[in-house]
Amino acid sequence: MWGCRSFLAPDPIEHRYYSKFNQGVVTLNLPDVALSSGKDIDKFWKILEERLNLCYRALMIRHNSLKGTKSDVAPILWQHGAYARLKSGEKIDKLLYNNNSTISLGYAGLYECIHYMTGGSQLDEKGKEFGIAVMQALNNACDKWKADTNISFSIYGSPIESTTYKFAKCLKKRFGIIEGITDKDYVTNSYHITPSQPIDAFNKLKIEGEFQEYSQGGSVNYIETPNMTKNITALLELIKYIYETNMYAEINTMTSYCQVCGCTDIKMGDDFEFHCPQCGNNDFDKMNIALRICGYISTNPFNRGRANDIHDRVYHIGD
Repeated sequence: MWGCRSFLAPDPIEHRYYSKFNQGVVTLNLPDVALSSGKDIDKFWKILEERLNLCYRALMIRHNSLKGTKSDVAPILWQHGAYARLKSGEKIDKLLYNNNSTISLGYAGLYECIHYMTGGSQLDEKGKEFGIAVMQALNNACDKWKADTNISFSIYGSPIESTTYKFAKCLKKRFGIIEGITDKDYVTNSYHITPSQPIDAFNKLKIEGEFQEYSQGGSVNYIETPNMTKNITALLELIKYIYETNMYAEINTMTSYCQVCGCTDIKMGDDFEFHCPQCGNNDFDKMNIALRICGYISTNPFNRGRANDIHDRVYHIGD
């Protein structure tokens, strides 16, 4: 694994887990596929196939743009072992094939896709079955592309750190406001259960863990917690459960400090801005906030879409 969620799939020929890299990502907006179908299931699969073909063309543009690159552009990477040990002037082309690198089909908004097409979510059998069928279709496409090209295509749960807002705005513009789908400023990440869904930590990890096996190019599961310093026993049980049921998961908690009054319990308001409940301070420059945006922990401001997501998150365990 590298970065915030990228995985290396096992190489069936040579068991090597170093000196690999990724050629790039193109992310599929699954809610757009669903909304474009008008809930017609046959039309949905047809549009999905068309969008996958579009993603393939975009990914091949990324791939072809790398061909002919000489190792001299980054000697540490290409000549001194970070990625390879090529000679000066040697092209990197051979490293673009044969499992030396991956290229990723990303996706976002499986929850909204399921909810629009079935009226449910990953929590019910109909929604779960449909969601897994969608994920399997993405995997089938990557398997075919890999067989056709000898390029290692993989399924990647894109972080969409800021793209979540862009996707949401595009959906509103094209389809208007649809309750539960486009009535917010973000798209739910990858195959995740929507952040506002009340669910306990263990069930969330179990359900999302079942989807994780369909996203072997990269994924991460999350649970949101309050300050757990007084409940270390529960925290340890969560870690054990993650080990048993997930390839990769993280425990999210926010730390805060108001520089004006010293309060350590700053909250986000309905205006998607942070407010100190003790003195009313809402100047981000006069407070210290550290929380997981999506793939990384940040102390910096973020766009409205990601703020809406953070506002909607619920705790999955008590303190």
